[in-house]
Amino acid sequence: MTLTSDPSALSETPTDVPALALREVGKSFGNGDTTFWAVKDFSFDIRPGEFISIIGPSGCGKSTLFSIIGGFFSRSSGTVLVDGKSGADIRRSIGSVFQQESTFPWRTALDNVAFPLEAAGVGKKERHDRARELLSLVGLSGFENHYPSEMSGGMRQRTAIARTLAASPKILLMDEPFAALDEQTRMLLGDKVLQIQQSLKQTTLLITHNITEAVQLSDRVIIMTYRPGTIKRVVEVDLPRPRTSEIIGSEAFSRVVGEIWADLRVEASRGM
Repeated sequence: MTLTSDPSALSETPTDVPALALREVGKSFGNGDTTFWAVKDFSFDIRPGEFISIIGPSGCGKSTLFSIIGGFFSRSSGTVLVDGKSGADIRRSIGSVFQQESTFPWRTALDNVAFPLEAAGVGKKERHDRARELLSLVGLSGFENHYPSEMSGGMRQRTAIARTLAASPKILLMDEPFAALDEQTRMLLGDKVLQIQQSLKQTTLLITHNITEAVQLSDRVIIMTYRPGTIKRVVEVDLPRPRTSEIIGSEAFSRVVGEIWADLRVEASRGM
């Protein structure tokens, strides 16, 4: 495990152009004497195919950062780049998975996943074939004709992930996608997410408050400070891949979790 408190270390990528780059991004609210910065001077790069988690205390601006990257909030300062490009068009390159229930209750799993392709004008056979492939990838073969009300919370989130992947995003952005699930389901779903990410070589950014989840899934973990949220430290997760939840009980895993908690505890205490 390698620790660094230097955010510039995030810019050392093996490729010329990062898949996703933030440059001094900030978001302020209010005006005049009542202005406060939720996120400030936030800079990092994600390499193509890398899995990064961002973790921080409650109120540090994690969800604000998610909304800026996903294009749901305007930013007050800085730049967001996808493959070195900025502007409104990059939003189409980013697929978002939310904490809240986001499947369409009136559509089957197959038609949920096929929805982005339908909206893009893809023919019925082609979009259904692709949707079946993605349902198989997330472990839901045989559930194509089930409605969300007939599936568990974990199955619905897998359907939502498959639907997001149907649009072939360059960046998969996830905001606390497993927060409503029990701990056992979270860990097993983490295994499935890792399988998907490795299979597709999908560049992924996860916003989470769960240290175990961050270490289980990530190549690197970015620890945020309490408000205004910025980068406190970057943790390189030097645990072997392919990786599954079996590693959670290992001594090496516990060491990484302990290092992250030591920093996170300080920032969480500031928020108390």
